[in-house]
Amino acid sequence: MQATPSGEEEAAKIHYISLSDKDLLSECAVETFRSSGPGGQNVNKRETAVRLRHRPTGIVVSCQDERSQLRNKQIALTQLRRKLENLSRPTPPRIPTSVPRSVRRRILDYKKRRALKKRLRRKPDVEE
Repeated sequence: MQATPSGEEEAAKIHYISLSDKDLLSECAVETFRSSGPGGQNVNKRETAVRLRHRPTGIVVSCQDERSQLRNKQIALTQLRRKLENLSRPTPPRIPTSVPRSVRRRILDYKKRRALKKRLRRKPDVEE
């Protein structure tokens, strides 16, 4: 049996998506750090990379694509929104299916062949 989220949880998830950037940032722990890769001296000396940690859900997003910290923060916010949308998307119910008869027959034939191979590998019985 699959656990379904309650109505309050669904409303909370949708609430995160409709927040403005400022409100969403207030719910996040923002960390800046030095990024690596292309960008030259500016990227290597300044803390341009951004890591956002969404406190209520625990989702972590980081961005170090651009040379500007502000631009990286905006990109990280859009990534966070995308992850929150995926979290709020309901999972479709799983439809249980049975194994087709032809597949069951194929599995049984394979087991019989394997058993025969193993039987033929045994040492012959010593009859006195």
